[in-house]
Order: sequence, then C-alpha cells, then structure tokens
Amino acid sequence: MKKAGQRFEVACYRNKVQDWRAGIEKDLDEVLQSTSVFHNVSKGVAAKDKDLQAAFGTTDHTAICLEILARGELQVSEEERKMQYEHLFKDVASVLVDKCVNPESGRPYTLALIERALRDVHFNVDPKHSAKQQALEVLPLLQKHFPIQRARMRLKLSVPVAQHQEMVDKLKSYDAVIESSDTLPQAATFVVLVDPGLFRHLNTFLQSTMNGKGRMEVVNFAVMAEGITADAFASETIQTSTSSRGAAVVAHPSTSLHPTTQSAVGQQPSPLSPHSDALAAPAGVGAAATGLAPAATGPVGAAAVPTAVPRKSPGPHMEASPVVYRGPISQLPEEHASRRERFAELDELQPGWQVELRSKGDSVEAAFYTPDTGTCVGAYTNARRMALAAKKAAAAQ
Repeated sequence: MKKAGQRFEVACYRNKVQDWRAGIEKDLDEVLQSTSVFHNVSKGVAAKDKDLQAAFGTTDHTAICLEILARGELQVSEEERKMQYEHLFKDVASVLVDKCVNPESGRPYTLALIERALRDVHFNVDPKHSAKQQALEVLPLLQKHFPIQRARMRLKLSVPVAQHQEMVDKLKSYDAVIESSDTLPQAATFVVLVDPGLFRHLNTFLQSTMNGKGRMEVVNFAVMAEGITADAFASETIQTSTSSRGAAVVAHPSTSLHPTTQSAVGQQPSPLSPHSDALAAPAGVGAAATGLAPAATGPVGAAAVPTAVPRKSPGPHMEASPVVYRGPISQLPEEHASRRERFAELDELQPGWQVELRSKGDSVEAAFYTPDTGTCVGAYTNARRMALAAKKAAAAQ
C-alpha cells in the first residue's frame, strides 16, 4: 500500500490473505512469510524505521503488517491472475449447468457446450462478483443465441381449505405448473413448479394472506428431466437388436422371466395378461414376424406359444401402492374432478392419454401413459411436454 508518499509491502500467501480477510484464517504466521515490512519485496528492500514512523506512527512491524493485510492491495503474478480467471469462468459455466435447462426437452446442457457459448458471446468474468451473480447476469445474453432458461423449482404448498381457489388463481398468474393437488379436511396441498425468481414473491404472498397458516416446502431446487435408466436402455437395446435380425430366441423354462402359455395344436392360444402391450402370435405366424423360434408341428403334440414381454412397470414406488383409478382422463371419477379438469389439457394436445392414480399415504399420485404405445412417462410435466411435441410434429406435417 502507498502511504506518506512511499510504498510498503509485506510477503504473504495469496490464498491465505483471502481466508484472513474472510475471517477463516486466524493464525497470522500462516498468512505472512515474514513479519518484516518492505519497500519492495521482490528486490528485498526493507523499509526503514523512520519511514514506518512517519507513515504509520509506529515501528511495530506486526501492527503495520495487520494494517497492510486489512487495507492493502493484493498483488498477483500474471500466471496466477490467468488461473484465477479460468477457475472463475468454469465456476460460472458450472452454475449455468446446475441451474439451467433446455426449455424444449427439460434437460441440462453439457459443461463444454455452455463454455463454448460463453466464449461465443464474448463473456468476460469479473473477479469482484460471485460466479452465481455473473451466471444470472449473462443468462439473458445466452437466451438470444440458443434456447436456455432457469430450471423450475418444485415446491409443496399447504394452505387453508378456504383459500384453495385464491391459491390456484395466484399460481396461474405466476404461470406455475400444478403437478398435483389434494384437498384434506384441514388444508389443501399443492405440488407445483415455479420459476426460482418467484420464490420470494410466493413466500410473501403466503405469509401476508394466509394469516400464518400457509406453509411452503422446497422439494427440488432445480427440476430437470431424467434420462432412461441403464437397465431399461439395455432391455430396449436387446429387444431392438433381436427384432431387427429376426433371430430365433428360445427361453429355457427354468430361467425365463416371463412364463409361457401352453396351447395344444389346433387350439387358440390362451389370452395374455392384462399388463401385456402386444398380442400373442397365432400358430401360423413365422419366426421372422414374432422374433421367436417356430414351434415344432406334427399330428400330435403341443406347441409353446410364448407371450410378449409385458409393459414396463411405473416403478417399485408405484407398484407398492393400491390403484385408485386407471383409464382415460375424461372418465376420472367425480371425487377427482379437479384432476380431470387439470389433466384435460393432455387430451386437447394429443387425444388418448391414460392416467393411473395410486394411493400413497394421505395423498394420491398420478402416472401417465402415452396414447400410442401405452408407455408410462411418470409425472404430468413429462406427459405435457410429450403431448406438446406430438402436437407440434402433427402441425408440421
């Protein structure tokens, strides 16, 4: 630092100085390489006592070092400064990856893509601001070049039953997505997706209008679409490969995951289970059509007609709960009228969606099945995104 027309320096460790100023490091010996005060550290020119007395009013080197640490300017080399900027640049990119998604797919971008996009818009980091602050500031600039937005938060809201409609109207004004809602004798609960920028406004609304009876719980800070699991990917890969080759596959009875249905020659095969997506092949269909080895034919004997692979279950957490309803959205029972009205948008976008309601404790969870293949896609947000994509694809044709 400069004082009384002269320059005074101390030899220190850069990282430890930052910890010292933040109050993390308390040991002065861990911060300073030497308690001596210099005019020029690199040249080893020590400050004279008369200069220290004139500038600081004391010759106590420790006290002078403390003042320089608190008010002095930290000098770093060019390599250190470059490394600091690179680390901060990667931190900004990491914040964008963690907090932002592609609005069309709901999935996050890769770190390499975000870094390339930041360089394309000529983004320069500011060491005086945090990585999160700079990430939020550069987001509008990135949105001008490619689709990106902040991932929504998943919140669980609990309000008095009397304020149910008022809460619904407020959520609609915020353009929030209501994933589920349940009305209990004492309170109404909502699970919603909202923009993180509206979190404080929603919290203020609950506190000011619900007389302290409103409650808000953060379920997820950033909601992103999940990819396919490794087991499901392996299963689909095997099925696709087998179908494309038309290979004959015979499962050993002792190791078969799905039991086969026996029928005598000349008789109709037994019906499939209600969970199966496909129909059993008749006796005359060859191996190329079914992907299975043809059964031996003869005047006497029995042929095994294997069933199709059943549809993938929604998951263990859904299977463990009793089914309340399964069928078209438009035929939901009257006690679920609010869900029927909310889910009706799916049929408007793409007719034929199926919904399954399962009881889970005091609440009811919903899972949705596609109109074409009957595949379970999970929550309402996933179904709505797929229905929108199908509508856009149909309009483009």
